[in-house]
Amino acid sequence: MAESARTCPYPAFGAAVAPVGGTAAPDDSLGAVVEGLLAEFFADRRAATGESDTGFDTETVQRLQDFVLSGGKRIRPAFAWWGWRAAGGAAEGPAARSALRAASALELLHACALIQDDVMDASTLRRGRPAVHIAVEDEHRRRRWAGGARRYGESVAVLAGDLALAWADDMLDEALDGLGTRRLARVPWQRMRTELITGQFLDLRARASGDDSPDAALRVDRLKTAAYSAERPLHLGAAMAGGDDVLTAALRGYGAEVGTAFQLRDDLLGLYGDPAVTGKPVGDDIREGKPTLLWALGVERARARGDAESAAVLRACAGDTALGDDAVATLAALLEELGARAAVEERISRLVESGLDRIRDTPMPGAARRALESMAVQAATRTR
Repeated sequence: MAESARTCPYPAFGAAVAPVGGTAAPDDSLGAVVEGLLAEFFADRRAATGESDTGFDTETVQRLQDFVLSGGKRIRPAFAWWGWRAAGGAAEGPAARSALRAASALELLHACALIQDDVMDASTLRRGRPAVHIAVEDEHRRRRWAGGARRYGESVAVLAGDLALAWADDMLDEALDGLGTRRLARVPWQRMRTELITGQFLDLRARASGDDSPDAALRVDRLKTAAYSAERPLHLGAAMAGGDDVLTAALRGYGAEVGTAFQLRDDLLGLYGDPAVTGKPVGDDIREGKPTLLWALGVERARARGDAESAAVLRACAGDTALGDDAVATLAALLEELGARAAVEERISRLVESGLDRIRDTPMPGAARRALESMAVQAATRTR
């Protein structure tokens, strides 16, 4: 079979909300504290939006709140917090609370990215529940409203994402009022937002242009995930605490490596994970035509061994939304047989080790070092 053939041969990290003023130190209950701060923020904002328009509050703000508070690994606030602690930031007290509020704003930025990414990818599920645009679309149909249900659902989801981005800025700015490092902290925040959008664009462009190179896949991983998931949150935390350039460079280097490892593990879970655990269907990355390193290495290895048929099958099936579960399982087996899965596993291990090397000799409090070491291992070995 010629590789240019484009016909696919196959048929169609969450705790209960805890009061922020409790006795447990944030080091020991970070997830619960973040949830509490986000719940407080939404309560304040909804008091104002409800006065403006009750429909907007119940149909858009409520959905955004449910999305943000309904789960998630909270890894971005965690990296920001441990960047703060690594740079000598206090573990408790008013400054710590301000740093935690700023770190929690990352969850709103993350919500914007996920909600709008689901629209662009036409994803139907997120965290085991209907994606926001799908839930709104279903509601439109139930109410028998005028116009296209799909277009309405996608439009409301885009607005919810815009709102999350705007409120992320609000939450950060309000938090930084309690610190004397606003100018320093705004630098990683501003760069992170641009990098996130750039990464999303590169993802879309790689699919449209058919760029199937491993380098393109890694660049998307670096900007779309690693930068805003680990590197910049660590940078933000260190900046809020006034960390020096040497420490900040070490944390950023660690974050870039570990953040990429996190995304590569996500790619593997998307094809080889348990949907009951991950909350996402198996094979959606292939159906959506995502330029993952796993897929790119499969194509590259097939070409290298002169297997034009396997390379053509992989290229033809990428982006085929009609792929059934049996076809996905066959493609997963093919990628494994080509050695792509093992190569990604090896890359994850190397990235984690390299990330840990970046901070090995960097002075920082023991609690921060232990936390960062643990988070690197979790990024490499997680199952959800």
